[in-house]
Amino acid sequence: MTQTVTIDGPAPLTGTFFAADTPRAVAVLNGATGVPHRFYRHFAAWLAETQNVSCLIYDYRDFATSARGHVKDVTATLLDWGLHDTQAARDWLSARAGGLPIWVMGHSLGGLLLARQERTEEIARVITVCSGPVHTTDHPWPFQAMVRALWFGVGPASVAMLGYVPKQLSGLGTDIPGPVFTQWKHWCTTRGFTAADPIVPAAKEAALTCDFRMVSLSDDLSVPPNAVARLAELYPGTQTEHLTLHPRDFGLAKVGHTDTFRRQNAALWPALIA
Repeated sequence: MTQTVTIDGPAPLTGTFFAADTPRAVAVLNGATGVPHRFYRHFAAWLAETQNVSCLIYDYRDFATSARGHVKDVTATLLDWGLHDTQAARDWLSARAGGLPIWVMGHSLGGLLLARQERTEEIARVITVCSGPVHTTDHPWPFQAMVRALWFGVGPASVAMLGYVPKQLSGLGTDIPGPVFTQWKHWCTTRGFTAADPIVPAAKEAALTCDFRMVSLSDDLSVPPNAVARLAELYPGTQTEHLTLHPRDFGLAKVGHTDTFRRQNAALWPALIA
């Protein structure tokens, strides 16, 4: 069964809940920056229908189906999306878990700030995909040149003139609100990542004691495997496992940063949750 839901929190969020017939666990999938929740619908359906894991997917505040006005008027930051909205989504799921194990899955941004959340002791499993404290210098060339142009050229200019970064320039196919872009740039161009941002709460010591799997893609130019490996530093005291997937091992030519969750790359999905 599939249900459109509204998640109450600091700001209302719109999402979709895929309910398994006989669930063994419930999961929330926190999306990547600028990726609408509908992108994850095939994976969420696969979890519910073939793995007996009910799954919640949703859009961050003032974005996609959660948008309440024009993108130029959005005041939400990346911290609002990556911490406060992910907390609200898990709270919604927790209230309906009925004692089932709670999984948290995070794609890129969606896996970065879990150690700052509340009540993490209730989480039974964490799986992050292409998530890590990436710095501009981690990107290989010539891709790094494109990223630098976004961070230091077209991105700031667009925010100054329009209040947001249009989808034609973001590289994501979606408009990015100005405050989100500005904080995103700060994190990715500053040594220390979120630790160098004074408004980001400190990670809690041993915030997570559950099974924690970090998955990287060997051909990911946006958050390469070496950056994913550093994700463990954001979760002090937590035992983590880092798994790098090679597309060719699954009969795929390429996957990259975002396309793990595309239906045509479903051959990868069992490896994410194995």
